[in-house]
Amino acid sequence: MEAMERARLWASDSYFDKDTRAQAAAVQREEQALMTAFGSELRFGTGGLRGIVGVGTARMNRYTVARATLGLARYLKRGGAGAGVVIAHDSRHGSREFAAVAAGVLACEGIQAYVFPQLAPTPMLSYAVRALKLDAGVMITASHNPAEYNGYKVYGADGCQITDHAAQAITDEICAVGYTDARILSEAEARRAHKWLDVEDSVRRSFAQACLFCRPDPTVCSAVHVVYTPLHGTGLLPVREVLSRMQGVTVTEVTAQCEPDGDFPTCPKPNPELDETLELGLKLANETHADLLLATDPDCDRVGVAVRKPDGSYLRLSGNEVGLLLLEYILRVRRSQGTLPAHAVAVKTIVTSDLAFAIARAYGVSITEVLTGFKYIGEVIGRLEADGRENDFVFGFEESCGYLAGTHVRDKDGVMACMLVCEMAQACHARGSTIYQELQALYARYGYTGTALMSFDIAGALPMRRMAATMRRLREHPLTALAGSPVLKVTDYLDGASGLPSSDVLAFEAEQVKAIIRLSGTEPKVKVYLSAKAASRPVAEALLDALRAEMRGAVLA
Repeated sequence: MEAMERARLWASDSYFDKDTRAQAAAVQREEQALMTAFGSELRFGTGGLRGIVGVGTARMNRYTVARATLGLARYLKRGGAGAGVVIAHDSRHGSREFAAVAAGVLACEGIQAYVFPQLAPTPMLSYAVRALKLDAGVMITASHNPAEYNGYKVYGADGCQITDHAAQAITDEICAVGYTDARILSEAEARRAHKWLDVEDSVRRSFAQACLFCRPDPTVCSAVHVVYTPLHGTGLLPVREVLSRMQGVTVTEVTAQCEPDGDFPTCPKPNPELDETLELGLKLANETHADLLLATDPDCDRVGVAVRKPDGSYLRLSGNEVGLLLLEYILRVRRSQGTLPAHAVAVKTIVTSDLAFAIARAYGVSITEVLTGFKYIGEVIGRLEADGRENDFVFGFEESCGYLAGTHVRDKDGVMACMLVCEMAQACHARGSTIYQELQALYARYGYTGTALMSFDIAGALPMRRMAATMRRLREHPLTALAGSPVLKVTDYLDGASGLPSSDVLAFEAEQVKAIIRLSGTEPKVKVYLSAKAASRPVAEALLDALRAEMRGAVLA
């Protein structure tokens, strides 16, 4: 009944545009379509909103964006904020419209909106919040999701994506308003009211300079040939600018993927963690005998990396492998240069490779472990800054291809990551080595740890209920063995006993293997992160294969 009431409102109220009213009327004739569109509401959380673009309370559209922005505006005004909000968008369908809607709602509420006039990547939005000294930022993006998705991410005054407390407070404000309560000024009206200002190009230039300032060793200049693709997203101009200022780096771009396009015609899943996404880039790398391939996702906060092997083929590195290589490279260079802080801190998420602990110990660096989500890494930087220790932060990374080596951005930064990987490749070449060889040396030095990610799509009109039921079942009937070994430790992050904020995550550990199970915060998926420590890759892969079979049965039971 609730779904039908929502649909009837959207079909009849003149607040909604003609096409929306027609679509809302149409879905009432078929129960599955009705429940999919109106059976729930998009959940606002630390990841903001994310969903399939379409009509309804469960979809991304101008009305769900307007309601969320009205809630955000009321939250900001309740806190006495007055500096304004910066807004950026990616190349997805609806992104420019949603950015304009957000700006129009803020303007109507008397809040200054600073809008990027062109596509801008997520890390640049994070940078702009701090550079312009604003109250918040809004990024319209669905990151690496398929083309039918879009999203709405909120950043605080610290440039960090909001965490739990702020998300709950904004949610409370959103829930207190209806879908017809937001008033939206047009761009022309907002500009006339001096509540819509374009972000000046100086912000883009200073962002690039800030990235370059974070190079561990700007003196390296060995020749490196890179193939780069922005995957039809926002990365082309900022990555091009930064890499063009690195002596010795030659870049060949994947022309077919340079044009921003929300359909992502050459890569339906624009996720640089996937082999099929890198197909065109690898083809060009083979043709040009490039040293490495770099691919940034549509909002350019993640980067996928493939490196040339001695036989001329290419190996796609996992997010963990890139992060471990960069961690060791940064610590080695900074120690040799005498710039490694005495109390240096690196940060990783709980689902990121534990091999980071061994690397950090070798350099006398402490590791802070946080929940999944780069916002928690940004939060650690904020705490260090509050204690006067901002410079102690040396590197943060997560297994899903997100990396950060500076503090001017408080989110993962694909632009900076491209720069760091290129410099690392140059340093390898200067020593007569390659990134591939460095990876083998890293495993020889610290031991091999294999990792894998399993992702289970949860279908149906109400996937969140099924996802919650899966976690409830695993709590009531926990795993007792992993890959033939008894489970020695179970950590339930929901009860807060881990010392971290409460989160719907379960971790099971045996002697050599670990499985961490969590719900995706952005898609209807259950994710399982696997790791296996072994003397060699083949042994670890055999353990991972056994774990995959067990997890498939455990999650889908």
